[in-house]
Amino acid sequence: MSKMFVDQDVIRDLATLLNETDLSEIEVQDGERKIRVVRNISVTAAPVAVAAAPAISAPAAPETVADKDHPGTVASPMVGTLYMAADPESDDFIKIGDEVAVGQTLMIIEAMKVMNQIPAPKSGTVTKILVENAQPVEFGDPLVIIE
Repeated sequence: MSKMFVDQDVIRDLATLLNETDLSEIEVQDGERKIRVVRNISVTAAPVAVAAAPAISAPAAPETVADKDHPGTVASPMVGTLYMAADPESDDFIKIGDEVAVGQTLMIIEAMKVMNQIPAPKSGTVTKILVENAQPVEFGDPLVIIE
């Protein structure tokens, strides 16, 4: 089975289009290749007798405007599920206080069954990790701060 090439720029463009148009999902197809991007939308409604969905854990540290705008913030380049390690038995790629080099893997985001390594855009010290393992992330979500 060959790996499917996923053009991350296309996914970013689709995610941006979702936000700009307030659509909840968008799907494009090119031959046999299909990309579908879905945005979670919270709707407040009257209570209905439905099975409760599992709770999504909060980020490791509360996100603040300062975290999002910090010059060392590494943002999610895509929508997917974030993993802190290569597999459940391995140590996390990074922890607070670690020195990282440009290009070093910080974490992995699984998008459309493809594992995408998130590299450090600059060298420095990891001062904050803003996400937890197996947490869903959106395009642009702050993941980590490197100073």
